[in-house]
Amino acid sequence: MSKVGVDFKHRMLKLLKEDEEFRYAVVGLIGIEDIRSGQARLEQAHIRLEEAIAKLTEGQSRLEQAVGNLEQAVGRLAEAQAKTEIAIQELFRQVSILTVRFNELSMQVSRLSDTVGFGLEDIAKVVVPGWLYRHEGIVVDDLVRRFFIVDGKEVEVNLYGEGLREGVKVVVLGEVKSRIYEGDVKDFDKSMERLSSLFAAENIYKLMFGYYIHPSAEHEAEKRKITLIASYMR
Repeated sequence: MSKVGVDFKHRMLKLLKEDEEFRYAVVGLIGIEDIRSGQARLEQAHIRLEEAIAKLTEGQSRLEQAVGNLEQAVGRLAEAQAKTEIAIQELFRQVSILTVRFNELSMQVSRLSDTVGFGLEDIAKVVVPGWLYRHEGIVVDDLVRRFFIVDGKEVEVNLYGEGLREGVKVVVLGEVKSRIYEGDVKDFDKSMERLSSLFAAENIYKLMFGYYIHPSAEHEAEKRKITLIASYMR
C-alpha cells in the first residue's frame, strides 16, 4: 500500500475513534447499503417466486383441462357402455325369439319327418318284398315295424319280416330313411349288432330303404354286408 493510502487509512481510523458523529454516519451508510443489497435480493426472489407461481398456474390450467377432457372421455365411455348394454339386451331378446322359432321349426320338421318317414315306410312295405324275391330269391309275405328289448333297452326295427330262401329261414331287418349317408349305415349296423344275440341261429338279411342313397353309403354298406334299396328300384 502507498504512503498516501496508509495516511488516508490512519486518518479514517482516527476520525472513527474521535468523531462520534462521523462514526454513526459511516455505520448508517454501511447499513443502508446492506439494506439496499438485501432489498435487491428480495426483489429478485420475488420475481422468481412470481415466475414460479405463473408456471404453477399454467400447469394447474393444463391439469384442469386434462381433467375436463378425462371427464368428457368418461362421459362418452359411459354413454357407449349404456348403448352397448341396450344392444346386448336387444341381442338377447332376438336370440330368445330365434330360439323359440327354432324350437317350433324343429317340432314342425320332426312332425314332417315322421310323416315322410311313415309314408316312406308304407312304400317300403310294398316295394321291398317284391324286390327281395326278384333279386335275392327271398320270399317274405309281410314286413312290419317291431320293437325288441335287449339288456333292458328298446331297439326299434322299421322293417321286420320272416321269410324263406331255398327252404331256409331268413330274418329280414330293415331301416327306412329318406336320405341315406355313410353315417346312417354305420348307425344302423351298430343298432342291429345289439340284436345279434336274439338271432344268433338265424340267417340275417340287413337292408336300408330310402329315396336317396349317397355314394359314401354304398361303400360302407358293401363293407358291412347291408343291402341298399332306393324307392325307384324295381
